[in-house]
Amino acid sequence: MTNPDAIVVGGGIGGLSAAFALSREGLTVRLLERQAEFGEVGAGMQLAPNCTRILDEYGLLDEVKSLGVLPDDMLMFDGVGTDRAGEEITRLDLRDLEKRYGYPYLVIHRTDLHATFLRACQRAGVELVNGAKAVDYTSTADSATVTLEDGIQHTAPVVIAAEGIHSPARAKFVGDAPVSSSYVAYRGVIPIGDARANNIHEKAVVLYLGNNCHFVQYGLRGGEMFNQVAVFESPKALAGQEDWGTPDELDAAFADTVGDVRDGLKFMWRDRWWRMYDRESIPNWIFGRVALLGDSAHAPLQYLAQGAIMAIEDGWALAKHVTRNRSGSGEIDWDPALAAYSAVRTQHTARVLATSREWGNLWHLAGEKREQRNAILKARDVYDYSFVDWLYGPTALFPEDEAEMFTPIPLDSVKVNAA
Repeated sequence: MTNPDAIVVGGGIGGLSAAFALSREGLTVRLLERQAEFGEVGAGMQLAPNCTRILDEYGLLDEVKSLGVLPDDMLMFDGVGTDRAGEEITRLDLRDLEKRYGYPYLVIHRTDLHATFLRACQRAGVELVNGAKAVDYTSTADSATVTLEDGIQHTAPVVIAAEGIHSPARAKFVGDAPVSSSYVAYRGVIPIGDARANNIHEKAVVLYLGNNCHFVQYGLRGGEMFNQVAVFESPKALAGQEDWGTPDELDAAFADTVGDVRDGLKFMWRDRWWRMYDRESIPNWIFGRVALLGDSAHAPLQYLAQGAIMAIEDGWALAKHVTRNRSGSGEIDWDPALAAYSAVRTQHTARVLATSREWGNLWHLAGEKREQRNAILKARDVYDYSFVDWLYGPTALFPEDEAEMFTPIPLDSVKVNAA
């Protein structure tokens, strides 16, 4: 492929899904991945209906369902105390949720979703180039160029920077840095047989809320594996120390949690951990013919489980705007297509980023505030979807679809309402 219609930089879930989305609209796409081989790091991830809707349109939903698990419920427990099990605070009936939104809520291993998009790109004829580390971007009135570490340059009418939270494109055009939350995540995936030695809920996504910490559990790979995530606030990070999030802090953070949580901690990987960062919202993702996508544009904290989903939505929306701005002869008017993509996606993702921060605050309350939170959530009707309709409903595509400018509900307002 000597003259691609578009170049995508980054071979993660966001980059692959964007390349596939553009190829479905008839574009020739070249994807540049910095690593010598394609792969993904991580463990389990959750895919809400706003994502499975897109996977269904792509013809990938059945494949993804076969690789993941369709849980019956999402359960939230108070994770503090000396009891064996925590007290249930609230739940989501995920089978009913599927009826409401028309698409399922599922959980899957991150590597399995990544491999699904990689296979889809291969079938679609996307040109996949490995060992291509981007270091610089330039743009003219009708094209953009990405320069690699080895000096090779790739040029196309548009370049999509989907390089993740440490994006060189974001650094060049915006110049800001990722924001540390002072929270850290530990993960662990084990055979389901090992997990059954403890009290687990195999058909549910389970969340335990502790003092400045939380613990998540759910099944993977058809129920054969069990995924666990432990997240806590690091005292060392708050003190400004460089060596933060270490295993000793993990043990201290969960020392006052219920027995089911402490049993699960025994299976966590202790040789690696993930410090949690996000990005500030920015009002524009377009810099000439270079466009940001995924975590390059809007890396969130994980509390709404929307990070990868937003990247998949980005690629889907971008591809739709490309088609909307294509002439009868097939020529693409890239400038209005990119402007429309940025206009609608920046509004939605800004709300997700801000709400994720507030949701994290809500999860990690301690003392009297924790008890107030529990009382509010216990009073919630199981079939009240008012707090997720904006998120799980039809994906916003055009600016006029979001006439109401959504803003996250401040935590203080929740307390006032509760009072």
